[in-house]
Amino acid sequence: MSNGPSPHARHPLTNQTRLVYLKNIVKNPNIIIGDYTYYDDFENPENFERNVLYHFDFIGDKLITGKFCSIASDVKFIMNGGNHRTDWLTNYPFPIFGSGWEAAMPDEWPHKGDTLIGNDVWIGYEATIMPGIQVGDGAIIAMKSVVTRDVEAYTIVGGNPAKEIRKRFDASIIQELLLIRWWEWDIEKITRNLKAICGTDIYALRDASN
Repeated sequence: MSNGPSPHARHPLTNQTRLVYLKNIVKNPNIIIGDYTYYDDFENPENFERNVLYHFDFIGDKLITGKFCSIASDVKFIMNGGNHRTDWLTNYPFPIFGSGWEAAMPDEWPHKGDTLIGNDVWIGYEATIMPGIQVGDGAIIAMKSVVTRDVEAYTIVGGNPAKEIRKRFDASIIQELLLIRWWEWDIEKITRNLKAICGTDIYALRDASN
């Protein structure tokens, strides 16, 4: 029995090159992608890293996604290098230009931490994720949303700035899904229980997890 496409496949869909398993194309060591997370791009998915903006090596912040995420075309991740000091009397980053202006170099620039995307997250077309955001497992980010705050697990958000639209499930089901954590099963177990994972019966998934 086949257990689905290999997580090491560059193009998991036969004769389809616009969709890639993302971990197999990224080169930046500060972009860490979980198995089976895919990126779909209308033009060229090989250019994914162009969408991770202001991601400078000297800052060292990371973009980390979990497994089984779905990332649509033109999703943008704004990293910490895009931050300016907003407490100064100017917005202009004089010190970075040197030539005498480095005298105003601060002890630190704004840094909101790594950007963390959970497992089984769906990020819609042209959404933008701001620096240091944490998106919980099973969340959905609607197309063209601008995410400026953390997103709770199994929550749908949308808009600019993105706001909660609704929870995907009742609190008790969300809690159970976060305990089951099916994405951590080995791929053989996932494949055997796909009808439960792709279904709507939490009891069937609970039974499968035992």
